[in-house]
Amino acid sequence: MLKIWGRRSSANVQKVLWLVGELGLPHEHVPAGGDFGGLDDPAFRAMNPHGKVPVIADGGTVVWESHAILRYLAATRGADRFWPADPTARAPVDGWMDWAQTALQPAFLGGVFWGGYRTPAAQRDEAAVARALDQTARCLTRVDARLADRPFVVGETLSLADIAIGTHLYRYFELEIDRPALPRLEGWYDRLRDRSAYREHVMVPFGELKGRLAF
Repeated sequence: MLKIWGRRSSANVQKVLWLVGELGLPHEHVPAGGDFGGLDDPAFRAMNPHGKVPVIADGGTVVWESHAILRYLAATRGADRFWPADPTARAPVDGWMDWAQTALQPAFLGGVFWGGYRTPAAQRDEAAVARALDQTARCLTRVDARLADRPFVVGETLSLADIAIGTHLYRYFELEIDRPALPRLEGWYDRLRDRSAYREHVMVPFGELKGRLAF
């Protein structure tokens, strides 16, 4: 059976669990990281030398890094549903996935969520958080424009691009922050919330993370 290590309040773990939910895959979840610890155990480091979650084991195959796991599961279980086999069709999915990891995630998860929500007020760099919030708004404005003529990021159906980007929307809309009016983005978020796998695996309370850097 597929085995997944990570804590449910981790955004990167949530990406994997969301896809697993969409695929309806039987799996065993092993809490790891944060209060659960275990990331420095020799057995875990043998799977992922970087000591981070998520990690999956699929029989004798071990995969780490959330987007690598998404691609692996979509390729082995998704039958073209979320990550097309055709390189031309796959290219925009990969492009938006990589953009989510190199542009949106550093701005929002690193700058706004870590820099603002997870950093204790006494240690917070408010100017840096403000810059990150502005950059996040710029990123999501691009997504809003992308959704002008399609219900999902790449087309008519959910893809890995939606998972890579959309996982962050729950926290983005739940935090007490200033947000520009982006009606198409909000409509997309509504469509994601209609999906049971999103509600179960992404819409997870994150209050335990407030003011906690060492977690």
